[in-house]
Amino acid sequence: MSVPYETEAYEPAESPESPEEHLARLLGRALNSFELPDEVILHLDCALAHDSSLHSAYHSSGLRRETYRHTWLLADGSAVTLWELVHNSTPGSAPEHEVYLDEEELRTAAARLGMPTDTPEAELPTLMRLRAIPEPRHVFASDDSADHARRLLRRAENPDRPGAETAALLATATAHEITQAFGRPGRAGRAGLSYALYEHAFLLPDGTEISLWEVEHTATPDGRHMCEVYLSEEAAREAMERRAARQG
Repeated sequence: MSVPYETEAYEPAESPESPEEHLARLLGRALNSFELPDEVILHLDCALAHDSSLHSAYHSSGLRRETYRHTWLLADGSAVTLWELVHNSTPGSAPEHEVYLDEEELRTAAARLGMPTDTPEAELPTLMRLRAIPEPRHVFASDDSADHARRLLRRAENPDRPGAETAALLATATAHEITQAFGRPGRAGRAGLSYALYEHAFLLPDGTEISLWEVEHTATPDGRHMCEVYLSEEAAREAMERRAARQG
């Protein structure tokens, strides 16, 4: 039995940057992108999803060095990673970007900058590493965030979607960010089904953050896209597991 809610035509999810767009932006800013093998670029052009994370960073006296790990998920289930080096040559100057195929090349390029690379964190407090950051920081954008939250909750079709209390809280949101999460259900389910998981992070006026987790899938009797929204990533992934198990 379905639970009554405000009805309207299905609205496709507001997608974040696509894997192709992210690749084009990375290659467009990298000074040495021409050095990457053509076959690698061809593989990445067909990627299904992508993720980026800070690997390490060093800032001191106007100099900066940051390294990022960019990973793309391919259709065959494999993943390809590119490593980005961001640095400036003189204190306060604009950053330059370089991209490398493996971490060893990245380390070699970073070493020539003359900044600390493997210095223990206890001796260099300004050196930040991924393991020291429990979760990536959100990069929020102020763009009708309260309305985005309202439309997200309105198109959710699961009976256990967040209720009026959450809706009232998000009506005060001042900014938001949408990111796609990796991971599929443990069971592949019926051929032709698609699943996608998105985190919608919202910034509230008091500086706190709250996230909604959206599952988009086609595990419906007629194969149409369906949107479900949950208050936690765990609940969203469990819902994906249940759907995949029923359709398997």
